[in-house]
Amino acid sequence: MRAARLVTLLLLLQNRGRMTAAQLAAELEVSVRTVYRDVESLSAAGVPVYGEPGHDGGYALLDGYRTRLTGLTAPEAEALFLAGLPGPAAELGLGSVLAAAELKLEAALPAELRAQAGRIRERFHFDAPGWYRDADEVPYLPALAAAVWQRRAVRVRYRRWYRPEEVERRLEPYGIVLKAGRWYAVACAGTGIRVYRIGQIQALEPLDEEFTPPPGFDLAAHWASHTAELQARLWQGEAEIRISPAGRARLPDLTVQAVQDAVDAGHDEDDGWRRAVIPIESLVHAETELLKLGAEVEVLAPPQLRERMAATARALAERYA
Repeated sequence: MRAARLVTLLLLLQNRGRMTAAQLAAELEVSVRTVYRDVESLSAAGVPVYGEPGHDGGYALLDGYRTRLTGLTAPEAEALFLAGLPGPAAELGLGSVLAAAELKLEAALPAELRAQAGRIRERFHFDAPGWYRDADEVPYLPALAAAVWQRRAVRVRYRRWYRPEEVERRLEPYGIVLKAGRWYAVACAGTGIRVYRIGQIQALEPLDEEFTPPPGFDLAAHWASHTAELQARLWQGEAEIRISPAGRARLPDLTVQAVQDAVDAGHDEDDGWRRAVIPIESLVHAETELLKLGAEVEVLAPPQLRERMAATARALAERYA
């Protein structure tokens, strides 16, 4: 454990430059006192690490020093091969680059680790798209990815679901996200940072205009905030339902986590059914989703939704009479 920690500390200083003892302690999840001891051990082993006092001080490696540590543990090698996603990499235009990198990594591994890591492809496969739908076609993804790398603006023709359906936008693409088989661009269009589905881009023109993202912009944090806000806006109302044990067993395959959580928080009745108040997007959407449960659910409120369910049930009964 300590040897692995010393290697990690050395690589942190090599890759990030000067770091304080507190920063190193946070990264290594140890105490500052432990960092002091580890730095002394590295220095005693001949590693040219030095410390500078003061507000802007910290530990650093002597200029020009780089370790030649290339050893990987078996779990680390497996994790690197497991991290390769050939489908998304190919869509980004990096398929051949990924393949070349994996070949170089494989060639550098000892025979035992090479065989162990090679078994990853035989036993694990990633399929990003969701069930029952194809992934988006994204012909402009490589060009957009290039714009993200180069920090250059693009002009796009974009199709949206409301009028006017096609619009032109100048975008400053800050990053790209793959979510459930669909690619999204997080970009500034002049009126703030928005999310664009890349499969909806109808045309793209790279512009010879550089941009700089806002200071401190974090793609992962922005995406998490965006999805949380989207989820909050999604639910426009509530419905009170009764659901059978069989219906509850089918819920995970039919609906989203928010509905599942609401049902889990409900209370059981004497007949074994559970009463709960669930969030709904709209009456139409709620009817469609609840009908998937057939007779294993009963809508109690609102009256409009109960009436829609009853009307559909009557129509079905007449159809199959």
